[in-house]
This record gives sequence, structure tokens and C-alpha cells, in this order.
Amino acid sequence: MHRSRFSVYGGMIGCMCARRRLRGRFSHEEGTVMDERLKAILESHEKEFEAVSDQIWDFAEYRFQEVKSAELQAKFLEARGFKVTRGIGGIATAFRAERGERGPVIGFLGEYDALPDLSQKADCAEESPLLPGAFGHGCGHHLLGSGSMEAACALAEYLRESGEPGTVVYFGCPAEESGAGKAFMVREGCFDGVDFCLTWHPNVYNGLMYRSLANARVIFTFSGVASHAAAAPEKGRSALDSCEIMSVGVNYLREHVSADVRMHYAYLDAGGTAPNVVQPHAAVLYALRAPETAQVQEVYGRVLDVARGAALICGTKVEAQVVSAYANTLVPKSLGELAHRCVKEAVAEVTYTPAEEAYAEKFVKVGSQPGAKTALDRGVEDPAAAGMGGSTDVGDVSWVVPTAGIYAATYAAGTVMHGWTAVAQGRSSIAKKGMHTAAKAMSAIAMEILRRPELREQIKKDFETVKDGRVYKTLIPDSMKPGMF
Repeated sequence: MHRSRFSVYGGMIGCMCARRRLRGRFSHEEGTVMDERLKAILESHEKEFEAVSDQIWDFAEYRFQEVKSAELQAKFLEARGFKVTRGIGGIATAFRAERGERGPVIGFLGEYDALPDLSQKADCAEESPLLPGAFGHGCGHHLLGSGSMEAACALAEYLRESGEPGTVVYFGCPAEESGAGKAFMVREGCFDGVDFCLTWHPNVYNGLMYRSLANARVIFTFSGVASHAAAAPEKGRSALDSCEIMSVGVNYLREHVSADVRMHYAYLDAGGTAPNVVQPHAAVLYALRAPETAQVQEVYGRVLDVARGAALICGTKVEAQVVSAYANTLVPKSLGELAHRCVKEAVAEVTYTPAEEAYAEKFVKVGSQPGAKTALDRGVEDPAAAGMGGSTDVGDVSWVVPTAGIYAATYAAGTVMHGWTAVAQGRSSIAKKGMHTAAKAMSAIAMEILRRPELREQIKKDFETVKDGRVYKTLIPDSMKPGMF
């Protein structure tokens, strides 16, 4: 999930503010959801999925390069009766695994990409890279994919045993971090024919993935004229100056956009290292976020005008290229109610040992909340009180298939996602308990959907309501292909 560095999620993807315990908004309370046989299947296979999670933590592969991770999952699912189709959506590391031939189709979304410059020794409460500059799972996608597979496998096995109708599909989704893998998959129709989708994300707390920001990443490339900066400065046209003037303009623009708009940038090319040369080339990457895709598109237009103005001032040329984009997340009301209910039920069964409490305390001390009263979350957050400043390509799926995502506590309080402390805790028993909690909740959600036709119809109605007549369209241009960025 893509989000700001200081988030606890994306993104995968922002800070949760004004959080309070669940009261009222999702208040539909009935009896126990989890089927005891389904629960038994889940618990009997936990070690297998823990092993997969650990292996993917070890692989730690970057976006669109998750060859080992994707193949590990694909072979694992094939061995358990799933029919696997590799390379879907024109992405080598994306795949679809399906089991069942009738009934509603339930999709589970998995991820497995790691982040750059986050190599870290497991369980070490001080920054200590295994290999400086290497990749690391700072957003928990090794857990995410394994937990979604765990839910998919358990549900498929239950349906085989019981003879109840239902088709289970697991999607291996690459490049959530900045690559917008699922957006490309949506564009290529990978989710066509799927009735409902479920996913989850590791976090420091439990709850519902209620909202995320739309996001576009745009590279602005300036072209100028090289010249000797001292002997003939008048003959030069500085691309680097253009980037800097653009950044000044955007910083003034911040005062004239909605308070919930975010604009970040990073230099990709500063034109070289020689100060006595007028830089003829330079490039800057912008991340533009807002609550809705339409708002992002509007902000992009204004930022593009600023870039053109900077080029005019400096006598340079500018080209803009949208390289990735994420839609905001939609949650149908009835599906959100069910998801929250199932999360509460799964979380209620979680217990931690004194050793796990002590382990978490080590990381609380080096996290963003060193004074936290509770090292490990045992409650469920209220989505109505939460605001998430990050982005995720799950949002794109949520516009074409009714989708619910949940959070499960896998890290100590104050753990900074996209940071080394998240990587360090990624193989812990606490992280794995969170993964199993998510698998139980997701499989319970899926089972309830399969067993209740009236609920399926209500979710579909709520899906149309939350879309409110709007039609999904990605901001990624057709010319942009997966892996080009």
C-alpha cells in the first residue's frame, strides 16, 4: 500500500486520526458468524502459511520483480487443487488461482512486493540491515498475501467437504507499492466475472479499510540547453531551474487547494553534478492525492499549468507522464457492516503471551509512540471516525467489484509502516497471529456472503449506491504499461 512514510497505513498507503472504539455506525449485530468446521480447517494449516510468509519475507522482491514470491504462491495453490493461470493482465508476476465451478465467485486479493532500502534483521529492535540498500517488507505484504491465501484455501476446502456452492479465486497481485499493479489488472479485465472481493492489510490495529485517497504519480521532465555557467550563461536554458521554479509554484498552490489535497515531490534527475554547467535536463516526480479521483485530475491540471509556467520562465520544454494512479476506495454499507462484525469476532479470540508482550514493548520504545499504554491492540477501530491519508490499488478493484478490506494488528503500537521496525517484526509470532486473525475474518465474511442470497443482493444494491452513478476510469494512460515505471 502506498502512503506517507510516517503512516500506519497504504497502501497501501496515511495517519488514522480521531479514532475511537466501535460504536453505532456498523451496528448490525447478530449471532456468531464463524463456522466451527471452517475455523478448524484454518487452525490445522496455520504453520503452512507461516512458512510461506517467512519465505516471502526472505525473498523481499521489488515491484514487478516478485518472481520467486509469485511462483511460490502459485505452486502452493496448485498443490492444493487450484487451477492457476500465470501472467494475467500482461504482468509476468500476476496470477489467478481458482477452485470450484459453481455458485457465487469470491475473490481474495494478495500481494507480495517489498520496498527499497529497508533490509533489516528480524526481531532486532535497532536499525541493522541484513544487506545495506537491499529490499525489505516494510508494509507487510509477505503477511498480506499469505493471509489471503490462507482464507482462500480454507474456504475452498470447506466448500469441497460440504458440497455447498461457491467458487474461490485468489489473485496474486504485484506492485502495490507505487506500481498500481491492480489498476493495470482492472484495465485488462482480470476481475471480470468476480462477484465480491476481500482483502486485508497488516497494521498496528484492527478494523475496516474504510477509505483511502485517490492518487496519481506524474513525472515532469524538463529539457533545456547546456552551456558553460560562467563563460556563456546567457546561452544556457536550465532544466534544473525549471524544476525548482515549478516546486516553488506548487508550494504556493498548496494555499489554494482543498485541505485534504496532498502534493509531494522527489527529484529523479538533477541534471548532473557539475555546477559550472547549465543543466540541460532534469526531472521531478510528483505524487498528487485527494479523496476522489476527479479531484486528483483537477489538481493535476493545475500542477501541469505550474510546470508549463516554469518552462516558459526558463525557456525550456516540459513533458508530463502519468506513470501510476490509484482510485479511492468504495465500501458498500452492508458489506462494511459484515466485515466489521467478522473482524470483531476474530479479534475477540486473540491472546498474547507474556513473551509476546515483552517483545512488543521493545519495539514500542523505538517507535513513534514510546509512551503508549498498550503495546498490542486488542480492540476494533471505528471506521466512521477514521481518516486514512494513504492510497492503495485495492481502490481500483473496489470500483468494479464490491470489495471489503480489513486491518489486523500485526505490529506493536507506534510501529512506522515503510520503516525498519515493521520489517524487523515481520517474522514474529505477533505478526503471524494477526495474519491468522485476518484469514479467519475474511473466510467468515465470504461464508456469510455465500450462504445468504438476500445479503448478496443488498451488497450489490449498496455498491450501486456508493458509486452514485460515477463510472470508473483510471488516470493511467493506455500508453503506460506495467513495469515501465
